[in-house]
Amino acid sequence: MWKALTLCFALTALLAASRQEDIGVQNCTDQFRTNAKVFAVQVREMRAAIEKIDTTNAESIAYSKQKLKEARLAYKRIAFFLEYFFFTSSRIYNRPPKTEIEEPHLEYSEPAGFQYLEALLFEDPGRNKAEMLRQCRFLETAADDLPALLYHFKATDAQVLEAARIELIRVITLSITGFDAPLLKSGIEEALVSLQAIEKALDPYLKKSGDDIVWKYFVSCEVLLAKTDGFDSFDRLYFLTNHALPLQEKLGRMINEMGLEINVKGVLNYKAKNIFSPDAFNRAAFGEATNNEAALAELGKKLFSETRLSSNGTRSCASCHNPTLHFTDGLPKSIGIHPGQAARRNAPSLLYGSLQHAQFWDGRARTLEEQIRTVIHDTLEMNGKPAETIRKLAGERQYRRLIRKTGVHRKSLNDTIIYKSIAAFVRTLQPFSSDFDRYMAGDKTALTDNQVNGFNLFMGKAQCGTCHFAPLFNGLIPPTYALTEFEILGTTNTDDWQHSKADADKGRFESRPTPYFLGAFKTPTVRNTAVTAPYMHNGAFGTLEKVMEFYDKGGGAGLGLKVPGQTLSAVPLNMTDQEKSDIIAFLKALTDRL
Repeated sequence: MWKALTLCFALTALLAASRQEDIGVQNCTDQFRTNAKVFAVQVREMRAAIEKIDTTNAESIAYSKQKLKEARLAYKRIAFFLEYFFFTSSRIYNRPPKTEIEEPHLEYSEPAGFQYLEALLFEDPGRNKAEMLRQCRFLETAADDLPALLYHFKATDAQVLEAARIELIRVITLSITGFDAPLLKSGIEEALVSLQAIEKALDPYLKKSGDDIVWKYFVSCEVLLAKTDGFDSFDRLYFLTNHALPLQEKLGRMINEMGLEINVKGVLNYKAKNIFSPDAFNRAAFGEATNNEAALAELGKKLFSETRLSSNGTRSCASCHNPTLHFTDGLPKSIGIHPGQAARRNAPSLLYGSLQHAQFWDGRARTLEEQIRTVIHDTLEMNGKPAETIRKLAGERQYRRLIRKTGVHRKSLNDTIIYKSIAAFVRTLQPFSSDFDRYMAGDKTALTDNQVNGFNLFMGKAQCGTCHFAPLFNGLIPPTYALTEFEILGTTNTDDWQHSKADADKGRFESRPTPYFLGAFKTPTVRNTAVTAPYMHNGAFGTLEKVMEFYDKGGGAGLGLKVPGQTLSAVPLNMTDQEKSDIIAFLKALTDRL
C-alpha cells in the first residue's frame, strides 16, 4: 500500500512539474478582452466624428482630431499584447502612412490605420473625408473582431513577460519620440497608457516575485509622464536615465530570477543592463559568429589596409575608410583605382556599420561579406582578383601565421577568407565610447546643458529620432530591430538651395525596381557624424548646419522640388537657430574616442 501511495505522489509531483504554471496569462487575456471592447467603442466614436467634419467649422475638425487621439490611446492599451501574439493582425491598426514593400518578394502593403488617418486628417480633411471614412469602417470591423483572436488562444508566462519588456523598449525608443503620431503629438500620453497597460498585465508577476522596486519604477515613470507640460517640453533624457532605463533593468532582473526568460526574436540581448548598454544587441544576429571570430578579425585588420587587393596595388579598404578619419575619407565621393575618377556615392563611416540588416546606401547587399566581395571586384573601386591575391599573400610569413590562426588549411584557401576576415574586423568597430555613452553609463558630467537639450530636441520636437532610432541612431527599427529602414528625402544635388536640383541617383530602385523605392536610401547612423563630413549619399551637404537646414525646411519637397514619394514630412519644423545649434552640440557628443 505504501509503495502504491508513494508511486501516486511521485506521479502527481511529476505531472505538476511538467505543467506550465499560469501566473498571469489569464489576467493578461482578460485585460485584452476588456480593453478590446473599449477600443471598438472609441473607433466607432472616431468614425462618427469624422462623418460630421465640416471644413467651414474648425471645431468639427478639432473634435475629430481629439477622437483620433482617444482611439489611439485605447489602442495602446492592447498594443503590447496584440503586436506580440498577433503581429499580422496588428498591422491593420498602426502601419506607417506610406506604401510598404515586404521583401524579398516585393509584396505591397498599402497605407492603413491610425497613422494614415492622421496624415489624411491633418493634410486636407475635406478632400480626404471619403478615404478617412473608408479607413474608419475598416478599423471598426477589425476592432469588433478582436475578441475572436482569443479563440483557442494559448500562451505562456514567459511570452507575456517578453511582450511586456518589448513594449517597454517601444516606449523608450518610439512613443516618446512621437514616431506613431508626429502631428497629433500624443506620444507622451501614449507612453503613459502603454506603461499603465503592461503594469496591470504584470500585476500577478509583481506580486509573486515580491519585487517592489519594479512596481516603484513603473509608478515613477507614470507620474513623470502624467505631469508633463507637453510633447515638446518633455525632458526625455531625465525620464530615460532616472526612470525608464532603471525600470528596464529591474524588470529584466525580475524575469530572469523567476526563470521565465525567453528570446523569440534573438536580436536583443536581455542580459544587457538596458537598451543603451554597449552589449544591448546580440551581435550574432547581424552576421556570422564563428569560434575563430577573433582570429579572423586579426587577419581582417591587416587585409583592411592591404593595397594588393586592388588591381594596380594603389587602393585598399582603408583608402576610403581611413581609421584616422573615423573610417571615412572626407570626400563627397571616394576616388577608386582610376586617378581622378570618383565612385558613385559617398563613403560612410564603417563604425557601427555591421549593426544593420542591409549594406551599401541602397541596401543591395544583405551581409558584410557580400558587400566586401562586391567592392573588391568592382571595376571602379578596386577591380581586384582576390582568389589569386590570397594565394600569393599566404606565401608570406606574417600572413601565413595569421591564416593558420583562423584554422583554414592552406590547401583549402580561397577568396572567401578575405571577405569573412575583413567582415569580422568591421564587426569589431563598435566602440560606444562617446560622451553620450559615458552619460548613459552614469557620468552626468559628460554632457553640457546644450547637449542635453539637443538630445531632447532630437528625440522630440525635431523628430530626428523617428528615423535615426535609439540607441544606434540609425535606421534599425525598434523595438525588435529586425528590419532596416529606407527613406526618400528628396536629397538635392548641392547644398545651395537657390540653385539646387533633385539628385538623379535612383537609390534602392536600382536593385528593387518598385516606384516606392525611387530615391530611397538607407538611414545611416549619426554617431560620429560631427567628424565625418560631407553628408548624404552624394556628399552634397558640407556642414551639419546645412543638414539641419535641409530637414528643417522639409527635405526636397519642402524646398519646392517635386518628390512625389518623399517619406520625410514636407512640413517645416520651424526650429530656432538655438535649437539647431543644440542638436548639433548633441551630435558632437556622439563622437567616439578612437
